[in-house]
Amino acid sequence: MAAFLFPHAIPSGGVAGIAILNHHFFSLPLGLTLWTINFGLLLLAVKKLGKKAAILTIYCVAVTSITVDWITAHVPNPLNGTLIDVIYGAIIFGTGVGILFRFGASSGGMDILALILSKWSGKKPGTILFLINSFVLVITSFTIGIEIILFALLCQWVSTRIIDYVRTATFQSKTKRTM
Repeated sequence: MAAFLFPHAIPSGGVAGIAILNHHFFSLPLGLTLWTINFGLLLLAVKKLGKKAAILTIYCVAVTSITVDWITAHVPNPLNGTLIDVIYGAIIFGTGVGILFRFGASSGGMDILALILSKWSGKKPGTILFLINSFVLVITSFTIGIEIILFALLCQWVSTRIIDYVRTATFQSKTKRTM
């Protein structure tokens, strides 16, 4: 997020979209906003997903918030063109969140709601996450512009497909046969 999406002011999802708006209007640090919004959602995670998932999520949110602030300070400008950075960001973001979902954790934010709704409905969490984040991003587009949100929706589409794949993929290890 911090290296590929945020330099272009492209939110990676709902809470990140809110963080970008807070940064845009109030100059609040992105990591602080991410942590603050996640607090209420973390309380919900404890109740609906269990203590283990909530503890793993708290750890992930803390690491993400610190990492985002550190990378943002060191990568203030875009690395590549917008489309290339969106693709890189979506692949990295989707892989990371897919791994977290695979182990019952999340990166916080709307991921928590997606896991709760997935558990309740039986639908894939990536699909639910895409719908939630798309709704928030469409609303955000009225403030920061439609072009940015189109890139954000592309990021969501790519990353949520990767999330569902990584979460459910069966990886086989090849064993060496000796005679």
